[in-house]
Amino acid sequence: MSEIKQRKPNCLTITYLSKVTFASLNGADKDVDNINPIKKLSLNNGQELPYVSSQTIRRALRDNLEDMGCEISVITAGTGKNPPKTECNLEKYIDDDLFGYMDASGNQQRTSPVRVESLVALNIYKGDLDFGTNLMSKDEGGNPNIFETEIHSGYYRGTILIELDRVGSEGKKGDQNYFELSNKIKKERLLKFLDAFRTLWSSGRQTRFLADISPKFIAAALMTAKNPIFLEAVNIEKDQINIEELKTVTADYGKFIEKSIFATQNAIFKSDDEIVKSLADGFKDIENWIKDYYKEETE
Repeated sequence: MSEIKQRKPNCLTITYLSKVTFASLNGADKDVDNINPIKKLSLNNGQELPYVSSQTIRRALRDNLEDMGCEISVITAGTGKNPPKTECNLEKYIDDDLFGYMDASGNQQRTSPVRVESLVALNIYKGDLDFGTNLMSKDEGGNPNIFETEIHSGYYRGTILIELDRVGSEGKKGDQNYFELSNKIKKERLLKFLDAFRTLWSSGRQTRFLADISPKFIAAALMTAKNPIFLEAVNIEKDQINIEELKTVTADYGKFIEKSIFATQNAIFKSDDEIVKSLADGFKDIENWIKDYYKEETE
């Protein structure tokens, strides 16, 4: 009886926490009675949790990659009823590779290898408002325009999952349209993406409400199954992260975990547990996972 081959890792998942003290992170789609709302989801008990949409996070990551010197795919207007599209060139553009694309007119589509969850608050919205006055109308002979903006303070949790086996490749083996980049390019792109994620920053509503949404705690795993195992498991109790709960997650999914780490910025989330590394060491470990995953062709 032949031995069953051990599965190779095929994804990297990271669940992270951010902390904001005074922020209005993501505007909702409507202004009501001169109030600028933030995006919120409703719980069964009627309470609301603010969130930053996954679309905003993806846009922020793209912008960060561009700020880091990466060439970003040009967005052009669609023809007729077709939506805007990028160049749809994963060979040339890092964002077409990592975030996918769709050209309805040309029947080209690539599902994003980088999956993104919204950044959702762990603390409910309590109705806080910031009062402001727009004096521009006064200069034109009108009355000052009084407005309010919803603000929030608390912890936010987000997750990304990267399909390592799909980065830099498209099509199926045997198809004439199959295309694959070198492991060297794949590695370089994911290391750049990791830097963009590590310094995550969104330009929306930052003029008056500057906030830092970059990861301050991470729970990460290199997996042989594509599953965001920490997505719902990173929780805060009395301003402390429940590490014991996270240990049960790695135990429950141990069969599918190649490697895992917990890491924190001690200035925000202190931990006396020896298993928790510094944020710098945690990201260094993830960098090494990426380098090892694409090692064969580059060594």
